[in-house]
Amino acid sequence: MRPYEIMLILDASLDEDVIRASVDRTTAAIKAGGGTPGKVDRWGRRRFAYELKHQHEGYYVLIEATAEPSALADLDRMLRLTDEVIRHKIIRVPDLVAGRSPRPVTADGDAAAAPDAPGV
Repeated sequence: MRPYEIMLILDASLDEDVIRASVDRTTAAIKAGGGTPGKVDRWGRRRFAYELKHQHEGYYVLIEATAEPSALADLDRMLRLTDEVIRHKIIRVPDLVAGRSPRPVTADGDAAAAPDAPGV
């Protein structure tokens, strides 16, 4: 499992209930993919520096999560198809920034399982 940050920019004209439901769907998709959603930081409405999809404001949400890359690929597809989402970005947090030790690399170039990983 790797640490990720998911940044969502939602349509600011939506009701709070619709925004909350969209964020809940996103965290549920992370859980369904075998990941664990972490802190959800709602930044609120912000003015854009330039117009996006004929809008001048958006509702920003930052979600921290740990998941496998395949689960985040499914989440990326879901967010691309969601009408409430104006923009989204999924960023893998480097291990040193996340406070984890880097994964050791084997002689053939593959990252080996961390020594503290379950089942090792």
